[in-house]
Amino acid sequence: MISRLPPFKILHRIAQQRSIKFKNFHSSKYVHQPLDESPHRTISFLNQSMLTALRRNLSLEALHLFRKQLQWGFVGNIDQVTVAIVLKACCGDSKLGCQIHAFAISSGFICHVTVPNSLMNMYCKAGLFDRALAVFENLNNPDVVSWNTVLSGFKRSDDAFKFACRMNFTGVAFDAVTCTTVLSFCSDREGFIIGFQMHSRILKCGLDCEVFVGNALISMYSRCCRLLEARKVFDEMRSKDLVSWNAVLSGYAQEGNSGLEAILVFLEMLREGMKLDHVSCTGAISACGHEKELELGRQIHSLVVKIGYDTHVKVCNVLISTYSKCEEIEDAKLVFESITDRNVVSWTTMISISEEDATSLFNEMRRDGVYPNDVTFVGLIHYISMKNLVEEGQTIHGVCVKTSFLSELNVSNSLITMYAKFESMMDSMKVFEELKYREIISWNSLISGYDQNGLWQEALQTFLLALMECQPNEFTFGSVLSSIASAEAISMRHGQRCHSHILKLGLNTNPIVSSSLLDMYAKRGSIGESLGVFSETPLKNHVAWTAIISAHARHGDYEAVMKLFKEMDGDGTKLDSITFLVVLTACGRKGMVDTGYHLFNSMVKDHLIEPSPEHYSSMVDMLGRAGRLKEAEEFVGQIPGGAGLSVLQSLLGACRIHGNVDMAKRVAAALIEMEPMESGSYVLMSNLYAEKGEWEKVAKIRKGMRERGVRKEIGFSWVDAGDADDDSMHLHGFSSDDKSHPKSLEIYRMAESLGLEMKFLEEERHWKKVFAAL
Repeated sequence: MISRLPPFKILHRIAQQRSIKFKNFHSSKYVHQPLDESPHRTISFLNQSMLTALRRNLSLEALHLFRKQLQWGFVGNIDQVTVAIVLKACCGDSKLGCQIHAFAISSGFICHVTVPNSLMNMYCKAGLFDRALAVFENLNNPDVVSWNTVLSGFKRSDDAFKFACRMNFTGVAFDAVTCTTVLSFCSDREGFIIGFQMHSRILKCGLDCEVFVGNALISMYSRCCRLLEARKVFDEMRSKDLVSWNAVLSGYAQEGNSGLEAILVFLEMLREGMKLDHVSCTGAISACGHEKELELGRQIHSLVVKIGYDTHVKVCNVLISTYSKCEEIEDAKLVFESITDRNVVSWTTMISISEEDATSLFNEMRRDGVYPNDVTFVGLIHYISMKNLVEEGQTIHGVCVKTSFLSELNVSNSLITMYAKFESMMDSMKVFEELKYREIISWNSLISGYDQNGLWQEALQTFLLALMECQPNEFTFGSVLSSIASAEAISMRHGQRCHSHILKLGLNTNPIVSSSLLDMYAKRGSIGESLGVFSETPLKNHVAWTAIISAHARHGDYEAVMKLFKEMDGDGTKLDSITFLVVLTACGRKGMVDTGYHLFNSMVKDHLIEPSPEHYSSMVDMLGRAGRLKEAEEFVGQIPGGAGLSVLQSLLGACRIHGNVDMAKRVAAALIEMEPMESGSYVLMSNLYAEKGEWEKVAKIRKGMRERGVRKEIGFSWVDAGDADDDSMHLHGFSSDDKSHPKSLEIYRMAESLGLEMKFLEEERHWKKVFAAL
């Protein structure tokens, strides 16, 4: 056994011995054995036997042959090539490798450069790069293989690039292996520049004729998202192998937006008669998933079955993903069930697409002996969040703590989001505070959680803290601008400061940021700023269009709403449910009932959008405002699943406007039964009776509210009373006859002055009309 290999002292003693009896020993029993032949032939045979064992993946047999030579004392049958081969047979076993290292030193074989090269390779594979580097630094005359071996062992690209520069300055000529190793480290912007320079050197040295060098260039350009350059290298290659085709195919497939090109490359492979492997299949199937080409995906699946890769776990995993992207969950399940050796990717993919039984799949995965990874937990936590499974979420949190997955940043970020979905921001904050390292995604999760839970001032405060630690991205600004837009108590000066920061970072053209900015200005009453942001947006998506339409609707400019809606439709931008809701609301307020009906029917029939309760509420409000109460009540009766709270509130408001007491009684009774503690229904009925002069009924309703403990919410307004040089960034909230602000006298005087000015302007406009008529 390997573990019984003689220790260092025995190896040293044997290395020093040149025993005559072993040199001259010839046994009649072994007379025909090659080991009894001349030393040169014996060494060659031993080396060849060990190499044959390694080629057959029998490293233990190779080690056994070497050990026998030492046990028999045939040290003369060992040369530097033997030592190099046995180091390769160690397969990264550092303990065994260290013993061979000691033997190489004591026997003097360390002086031959092939032995240190093999030693460095062994240490790199064992994860002991520092030892490999120490061996290299002790070499007097390292060759190009020595340099390449160390170069391949670096983990960080920066260190690898520095070492390559050192190699170049030393005067060592780069060979094909050097170039491909350097190219393997090129993946980011800096890496692309170095890779491009390496490409120039390859062309200058004539190394581009090597197929594996061309393959490395294709992979490098693909990693750097330079697919045009990758394709150019591929097209210029004189000879291509399967790896070349797979490299360009995978490059297109992994890009996400180049699925069609990947499919075309795959079809070209078939026409060229290339023999496909599992990499070819996964690339083509993945491209079908990106492009949602279900039928083509099925055809490739059939081809996969035909060529025998239908049981390959990597191919099956991509098939599951592709079917799920095409919303064919049952087919994904069938593929999953056909896999005999499911790995963590198989289980994780199924958990991430499961709509009903993700937790049971997770438990089954553990029973199957498959250990989850961080992506597994992220998918599971997302499912638990969507289903609002609070207890299961707390259990998985505990599992993450026990298995140390809480140290994985993506898992912790998912837990922050999960607790925010559970409306438990205290738990979100606790997870966040326990993070040893915070990146912007962690901050974004917390800010977004506060925003979604209506804790807008906390979202703003968290954003200001985040600015001190890291640089915000488009999602950071999307969340904080949403909070500023929603919170009346936050000064718009915060929004303006965010806008300045966005301009400095160059994020103003980002669709998420521009839409959020546009919406923030619109909600805070700055229609001019909204229009400015909209005009500067280069790619106007449906979010931007909806935001600017909503801004005009909020300001009562219904002609502009309809004009922009027609422009949006004519521009070819996809109309969604929110766009229709905004326009329907505008139609209701303008009294354009026929137009509203037409748009509602078009939404359902032409755009295949299922109406939400808000759409029905808008239609009822539209009919109610137009005084078509009977028609509105009939429309309510046609709503699938019955009328919701917002629909009935709209109808009750219309009844109050038009004084229809009988209908109001029916609607109010339904509302009170649905939400007995909601004050709006009581107040509307009370106001309706007051307008009719039925004060006894008003008193009865108010008495009922007191008995049930229903309280009317006080209406608040906000004013930015800060001076230009005031650091206060929050507004002052006040209700009717409120004098709590220290500058209330000045505020009331300003309000009175504004009122008088408005009255004067109205009178001036009136007299202008009179004189114009004369």
